Amino acid sequence: MNKELTTDAAAAAALRHARYGRLPERIRFEDMTEEAEAAPGGDAKGSYDPEGSWKYYSCLALDLGL
Repeated sequence: MNKELTTDAAAAAALRHARYGRLPERIRFEDMTEEAEAAPGGDAKGSYDPEGSWKYYSCLALDLGL
């Protein structure tokens, strides 16, 4: 009976291999990541601008005209 189970397992493995093939090649971690500068070109476009910050201010009372 043990030999029969081994044969069945081998046949199932052969069937899986024929149906699905093999796993894709592993991808290295270094190939999955990319380094980039936070501010391209070194300019300060994303820096805080206190005079322009009112454009992004949101207040429900002001929106309702209260």
